[in-house]
Amino acid sequence: MFKSLLVLAALVLATGPAHAERIKDLAQVAGVRGNPLVGYGLVVGLDGSGDRTSQTPFTVQSLKTMLDQLGVSIPPGVNPQLKNVAAVAIHAELPPHAKPGQAIDVTVSSIGNAGSLRGGSLLMAPLKGADGQVYAIAQGSLVVSGFGASGRDGSRISVNAPNTGRIPNGAIVERAVAAGMGGAGGAPGVVTLNLHEFDFTTASRVVEAIDRAFGPGHARAIDGVTIEVDPPMGDRIGFLARLESLEVSPGAAAAKVIVNSRTGTVVMGGQVSVLPAAVSHGSLTVSITENAVVSQPGAFGGGQTVVAPQSTIEATETGSDRMFLFEGGSSLEAIVRAVNAVGAAPGDIVAILEALKRAGALRAELEVI
Repeated sequence: MFKSLLVLAALVLATGPAHAERIKDLAQVAGVRGNPLVGYGLVVGLDGSGDRTSQTPFTVQSLKTMLDQLGVSIPPGVNPQLKNVAAVAIHAELPPHAKPGQAIDVTVSSIGNAGSLRGGSLLMAPLKGADGQVYAIAQGSLVVSGFGASGRDGSRISVNAPNTGRIPNGAIVERAVAAGMGGAGGAPGVVTLNLHEFDFTTASRVVEAIDRAFGPGHARAIDGVTIEVDPPMGDRIGFLARLESLEVSPGAAAAKVIVNSRTGTVVMGGQVSVLPAAVSHGSLTVSITENAVVSQPGAFGGGQTVVAPQSTIEATETGSDRMFLFEGGSSLEAIVRAVNAVGAAPGDIVAILEALKRAGALRAELEVI
């Protein structure tokens, strides 16, 4: 499997002519963004899989507060033992330029010890922004893809996450967020573009594409991310629609090798190369075998039979004669072929790459995550 990952990296990331992409895919207009919303609520109608109120007292407290607001008073000292109610956290994203009355999707997650939210309904709950203001009201029936079941002996089986669900169009926007359209952080009337990835080459090419389309002097790069554009007089929406449709060939990505130390996955960029280097890599294997030895006295010795452990330790080194050569300027395909030829394991790949980097032969940034 690991070899196939490397071969896939070689096929996908092999160097080649850059393809053109739309400015819409490379950058976003400053000020046009979503806003996260969060809220707290109660899910009711569960089939005995709700919070155990003895361990989650805030669920009972929330229910009492809600019933009190609806005119139902619970006598002091009475603690309802509920199994069909769960306290949940609700989060959603308010899209840019969302208007009151529009519907947005919400995600509901249990914050207590509910076993499942399947079949439940969320009661009306406000969703607040970072400023503490209510921007949407959520309510509706949950769609839960997970499934869980448990037995009396404590055995349990779970598929996906049954304590998290979604409500499509489950919140109604109540307040709009004032958002600029391209002028955030820049001069009045100026449209500001922010690239998704920092790259001076891409920023320069975006400026060139804009100047070709609208005339010289309309765009200027502030840094490797920010580009300011002077829009022509007239329809601003039409100008932005034409601007984001312009095609640009982005700059080649930096030479980088990403190593996931937890899974052993190694991904190499197409710009990776090595200087001339010879690599030999071996593995030391230590085997410990435990055997039981029975010591029995003679027929008339008067002793006792004793069982004593006996350990056998064997150390072997394999692969010490494996050596392969990287020629100067080797391409990604050649590197993958050379490493696969010796059948290196994931741990060996990481060790080889680190050694090449320390020797100055790996012409790429090595990033371990």
